[in-house]
Amino acid sequence: MSEHIEISEKSVADATDAALNAIATAATVSELKAVRNAHVGETSTLAQLGGALRNVPNDQKAAAGKLVGQAKARVTQAVAAREEQLAVAEESARLHAEAVDVTALPSRFTAGARHPLNLLMEQMGDIFIGMGWEIAEGPELENEWFNFDALNFDEDHPARAMQDTFFLDPVDSHLVLRTHTSPVQIRSLLTRELPVYVVAPGRVYRTDELDATHTPVFHQIEGIAIDKGLTMAHLRGTLEHLARQVFGEGAQIRLRPNYFPFTEPSAEMDVWQPNAKGGARWVEWGGCGMVNQNLLRAAGIDPEVYQGFAFGMGIERTLQFRNDMNDMRDMVEGDIRFSQQFGMVV
Repeated sequence: MSEHIEISEKSVADATDAALNAIATAATVSELKAVRNAHVGETSTLAQLGGALRNVPNDQKAAAGKLVGQAKARVTQAVAAREEQLAVAEESARLHAEAVDVTALPSRFTAGARHPLNLLMEQMGDIFIGMGWEIAEGPELENEWFNFDALNFDEDHPARAMQDTFFLDPVDSHLVLRTHTSPVQIRSLLTRELPVYVVAPGRVYRTDELDATHTPVFHQIEGIAIDKGLTMAHLRGTLEHLARQVFGEGAQIRLRPNYFPFTEPSAEMDVWQPNAKGGARWVEWGGCGMVNQNLLRAAGIDPEVYQGFAFGMGIERTLQFRNDMNDMRDMVEGDIRFSQQFGMVV
């Protein structure tokens, strides 16, 4: 195509003027990009004029090349100057549009939202209150005896290692940030008259790295029931009622044999989610079992007269798979938009 273009002062001037006019009328950086492609790009008239230099006689190439080169340089400089002007103008317009007068009264009221973890923890507590249970609380800074010894943890149990538990200096003070809310159960057995039906929601601590499925500070809800004649059937019925209240009437649970130092027999509990994203499935929810006789003796309860069951599950994990969340970090970043999607509940 370049073979049919004649290099002359007029053809170069016409191409240059057309490019400069288009550059001057470009209203946005996006429009200017299109102008650059049309007037400086490979298919532009100036590019074709440059390609036509091969057909110019040798004694005229220097003058023709200078003419075309100066035109390209002029257009390129005009593009750069106009791009800077438009970028400044667009940034100024954006800053003006996004400006906020921090000294002015708000023009409208934006409703806040309680954190969904607190809402879920209260909802689960209300479920147990409806069954006649009590809500109990305890200190987050706990004595090692309540956190481990009274719960039948051996002295060499991995959970008692510093890489798993936050110990306070000096270590011989035997103070830890509680790793579960089970110490509340022990305190309840020591201070309440039998029978005892207590659920303990609260914050707990473990030395986990923050990632999509772990956080060093999280929440649990644990329950313990001590009465005459309690069996695994009572435990299962309690947990099935809880699951259906939290996940819907179609929810089911299953118990898989496992080991925990504070219960015997013990089980891992899975919940069936019929409405789970991607299809119904089983999801591991928590641990449970019949209270170990050693724990009853530590609380001064005769295991020949009283029996009990206990259970526990994480609130974050419950919220995560109930609401199809993939990243637990969303729960701790403090973004109000995360809480607002759950609605404002008093």
